[in-house]
Amino acid sequence: MTRPDEKPPPKVCLSIAGLDPSGGAGILTDVKTFMAFGCYGAAAVTSVTFQNTVGVFGAEHQSAESVRRQVEPIFDDLTVDAVKTGMLPTEEVIIETARMMRSYGVEKLVVDPVVRSTSGFDLIDNAALRAMVEHLFPLASVVTPNLPEAERLTGIAIETVEDIVECARIIRSFGVQNVLIKGGHFDGAKGEARRATDHLFIGEDHIAIDGEYHKTTATHGTGCTMAAAITANLALGEELLKAVEIAKVFVNNAIRNAPMIGKGHSPIGIRPISR
Repeated sequence: MTRPDEKPPPKVCLSIAGLDPSGGAGILTDVKTFMAFGCYGAAAVTSVTFQNTVGVFGAEHQSAESVRRQVEPIFDDLTVDAVKTGMLPTEEVIIETARMMRSYGVEKLVVDPVVRSTSGFDLIDNAALRAMVEHLFPLASVVTPNLPEAERLTGIAIETVEDIVECARIIRSFGVQNVLIKGGHFDGAKGEARRATDHLFIGEDHIAIDGEYHKTTATHGTGCTMAAAITANLALGEELLKAVEIAKVFVNNAIRNAPMIGKGHSPIGIRPISR
């Protein structure tokens, strides 16, 4: 309870994802994004990756027990308003994460099906991906694959918007109500200016969310940031469409403000927003 002269406590967002020691992606980026929106960020590490802006050079995965022992004290102590999952590297970790989401009655869950790094390193095997589809997808408020992830989930080579629609239909058949297919990798129709249009499917409705395409190497962590920004805005009470629209603008601004550091794909520039 707060006194009249006190501010209410911040919304709490939890990231269950991998650690990128270089700070460009994973839980460090998620927490920075949560805090940019005024939320309190908590995190549980699923995998310690060895990476920088150039690439991913390996990983040491946590056990399901390790992830559980990180997550349970958070829920036992804090009121968690929304959860985002990122890199969930093994079948056992995915099944345990899904069990905890059900056990704690998580209502706002953003599942970012991280399967491959920007540099092309595979982060999840097929057994784990099947477990994610079966156990975690049906619990999600929204699933947020990029185009390569959507292709791997559905087996469809995406060349047209119609292919994106078909991918969303298949993903929704897995028990997912809402799907955001991020379109930053899409070349678009021949002869047209390239745009970074995301495709949000809310139930049967298809909403194209247009955005500027940035010709840049500053793309490290864009997917994590987008999903984390959606998570923060759901925690703050926004409806899904509005949360996605706000997150889209936030990521575009972060790309523009990228610090351009490192020898590979620079992280983007996450800055606090004015609310």
